[in-house]
Amino acid sequence: MALSYKARRGWSLVILLIGLPVYVVVAVTLLNLLERPPLWLELLLYVALGFLWMLPFRFVFKGIGQADPDAEKADREPPSA
Repeated sequence: MALSYKARRGWSLVILLIGLPVYVVVAVTLLNLLERPPLWLELLLYVALGFLWMLPFRFVFKGIGQADPDAEKADREPPSA
């Protein structure tokens, strides 16, 4: 079942405002449990984790910055009699 534009928009807000901060805290905590790797490795790990969080949510964020496609469809269709 595909999510509607409004549902994807709502979920994207939840993911960005709640999920992402939780992910950052967990990622930093796990990396701090390691015994401080070299700076270049630590930077590489943070960059990789920065991209890794968004992969499962690509379908949620796709097209969110554009106008609602359902609203355009409703404007073009004549009202049914």
